[in-house]
Amino acid sequence: MAHETRRSGERKTRRAIVKLLKTEGPLGSAQLAERLGLTAMAVRLHLYALQEEGMVSAEDRPVPVGRPAKSWRLTREADRHFPEAYAELSVALIDAMQETFGAEGLGRVLASRCARQQAEYAKRVRAADPLEKRLKDLAQVRTEEGYMAEVREDEGGEGFLLVENHCPICAAANACQGFCSTELDLFRTVLGPSVEVERVEHIVSGDQRCAYRVRPKIRTRKR
Repeated sequence: MAHETRRSGERKTRRAIVKLLKTEGPLGSAQLAERLGLTAMAVRLHLYALQEEGMVSAEDRPVPVGRPAKSWRLTREADRHFPEAYAELSVALIDAMQETFGAEGLGRVLASRCARQQAEYAKRVRAADPLEKRLKDLAQVRTEEGYMAEVREDEGGEGFLLVENHCPICAAANACQGFCSTELDLFRTVLGPSVEVERVEHIVSGDQRCAYRVRPKIRTRKR
């Protein structure tokens, strides 16, 4: 019983490490230990176990004094722990639709999907609410769909960042860029015409996450 409890605790800790590396990017063992309330040695033991499973990899990063410190990051193998929304089937269906209906027909299918999403999101994201509330409601909807979304303040100026730490349709998005363009249109429509939405990070382009800068449009005065 005690052995099973210990194993369960180890699995829980390793899942927490994987989630932190997914949402925050590469981290050192000391940073992970601070966030998890564990010793750096205990975290390193978990990291070595995850490394043996092919889940994480380490690279040396220089520090001002002493030996280089290890920075840990997730591997592609770790993606199996996050929802991928039937990747192989999605890609096969996209290829079949393109062959059958052509690019224009596929575009109509994507537009129809986007329209349905707009209708569903509009039930959850109220146009009359303040921008931050709308964004948090949108992030909640996206998280329920597997995107691990969150809202952060934009350090670059007024406004916010809508951050998606995971893409459950990544394989489909790689096969058809239309998914990404329709999602950008979706956010702009749901958040309303008084808001600017700009994609600043993109998983499909090789970034750690997808991120959208969202801020109120600047109104120009009439002369």
